[in-house]
Amino acid sequence: MTAPNGFSIDHLPYGAVRFKGRQIAVARYLDRLLDLSTIDSELFTAGTLDNLLAAGRDTWRQVRTAVTDAIRTDQAALLPLADATAVLPYTVADYVDFYASEQHATNAGAIFRAGSDPLPANWKRLPIGYHARAGTVVVSDTPIRRPCGQFPSPAGPVEYGPTGKLDFEAEVGFVVGAASRPGIPIPVEDFAEHVFGLTLLNDWSARDIQGFETVPLGPHQGKSFATSVAAWITPLDALERAWRPPPARDIDPPRHLDDRDLPGGLDLELTVTINGTVVSRPPFDTMYWTPAQMLAQLTANGAPARTGDLLGSGTISGPDGYQFGSLLELAWGGTRPIRLGAETRSWLEDGDEVVITAAAPGNTGGWIELGEVRGRIVPACR
Repeated sequence: MTAPNGFSIDHLPYGAVRFKGRQIAVARYLDRLLDLSTIDSELFTAGTLDNLLAAGRDTWRQVRTAVTDAIRTDQAALLPLADATAVLPYTVADYVDFYASEQHATNAGAIFRAGSDPLPANWKRLPIGYHARAGTVVVSDTPIRRPCGQFPSPAGPVEYGPTGKLDFEAEVGFVVGAASRPGIPIPVEDFAEHVFGLTLLNDWSARDIQGFETVPLGPHQGKSFATSVAAWITPLDALERAWRPPPARDIDPPRHLDDRDLPGGLDLELTVTINGTVVSRPPFDTMYWTPAQMLAQLTANGAPARTGDLLGSGTISGPDGYQFGSLLELAWGGTRPIRLGAETRSWLEDGDEVVITAAAPGNTGGWIELGEVRGRIVPACR
């Protein structure tokens, strides 16, 4: 595991690792790890974050205080990050992917539905989302196998085979901790009571498979083969200075989504590289729909939020071309290949490695760096 900068005492993200033959839940400080079972052996006995997520905000804050005190008191007791292997730190319950960037939705609509209104009629009325496959969420650095599916071939007939239009999507994922009761919606102002923290997310996409199957229902096999998440969850308590007012909107949100008096936006600056070349810098603070609105919409019909639910923001794209959060947009549906050094790309090729990083304002000044999400494409199984 590589140790980037930014994992200061201001940050202290949580994860789980295999260390000397056993799995343990940990907090990270620089390039060292604190075994959380030394803080609370019962809460972390399973070597995951599941019990912590379910415990609720008071416990989250108590544990964070205890972790901070332990690190300041005895750094000699910390474990070396280099000797650990990251694993998925919690059990993903449901995974819902939203479509919250107006710029991305507009770009995608213009590419897929040229000549018609790029935004669906309902787009500014509610955060659009779809239920995805929780079972294919994998931790960062897991190889991503090129998926197979059905799509029209250049010759015309529909064929089954490896996707030729493999893409990344730069997103942020929000991890639900405290569950809600069935039938009781979560209001926007209660977001921090239920969401433990956030993680970087890459929602890999096969655009040819997606384009063929997305009539009349929506994404399925073009999305469900893999979603990568960072190994580290940044707690909301580490992001107090990162909150911003929600964006200006030309249509007032309905009552259950009204967040105008809340600090709903987040100042996160993402960076996407392919094979070490920076291809995009998507800004999260341009997102039209906020995380609190996503959670409120998820439960507005009475559906409960469960511990371990993962809410994907949808692709993050800013107004400038270098801020687009997918190859679909950067290469404009494959018609404008981008340069990677001496090479070009319209879509991802086998062997390509995509890395998404992000930084946010730290609570005491400066910036913290979120845990990266990394994935390398390996050939399809035929």
